[in-house]
Amino acid sequence: MIEVQNVSKVYSDGTRAVDNVNLVIRDNEFVSLIGPSGCGKTTLLKIIDGLLSPSAGQIVINGYPVADPGPDRGVVFQDFALMPWATVLENVAFGLEMRRVPRAERLHRAREQIRAVGLDGFADRLPKQLSGGMQQRVGLARALAVDPDTLLMDEPFGALDAQTRHLLQEDLVELLENRPKTVVFVTHDMDEAVYLSDRVVIMSPHPGRVVEELDVDIERPRGSGVRKSREFVNLTDYVWTRLRDAVRTQETGA
Repeated sequence: MIEVQNVSKVYSDGTRAVDNVNLVIRDNEFVSLIGPSGCGKTTLLKIIDGLLSPSAGQIVINGYPVADPGPDRGVVFQDFALMPWATVLENVAFGLEMRRVPRAERLHRAREQIRAVGLDGFADRLPKQLSGGMQQRVGLARALAVDPDTLLMDEPFGALDAQTRHLLQEDLVELLENRPKTVVFVTHDMDEAVYLSDRVVIMSPHPGRVVEELDVDIERPRGSGVRKSREFVNLTDYVWTRLRDAVRTQETGA
């Protein structure tokens, strides 16, 4: 369980990125953080990972305060963050190498994850030989290879075209059905947040505060057809309404 306890972050220039955020994320729950640009979603994700220290409050995971990144957390970035000189296999195995996993074992585990994300046959390719969607699959495989309890995903599909984005969303749902993980997912996309999540956390404009937590009571597994359901459409519209109202309130000071 991840507990975000009264977390605020003020940068050295005085910018308050997040303000007094409280949040509990249960084991194997998929939670999306959604809000306007600059509302501190990525900052909060980095604090959960231990890459940033909060100015106030703390992150507690399974009873232990977070001070640094740890092997229980895997991060998937929007920009893929692959080593351009390394093959797909080497990229996926990199985290295992850093953990001093023996070579034979780490290559075996890396190949398993490459197959799991649908890239069997591409293990010897370089990132420049792959499409954007394939590169993001490599990033996901690398995060999964170390078998973290929690995946922290920072707009991982944001740079992709709509078709590829939908395909990867569906693949992620299927992967997590077979290997449940706790997921904290940053997105600007309302459709994506509702489709993937058990709960959507709506954040206010700068500085980021929790406006509302919305349970997504749509049965799993979720196929592509769920996007046409009345419940899905209504939930997506509701998230948009809450985001729009939060922005307008911020602009008017009402």
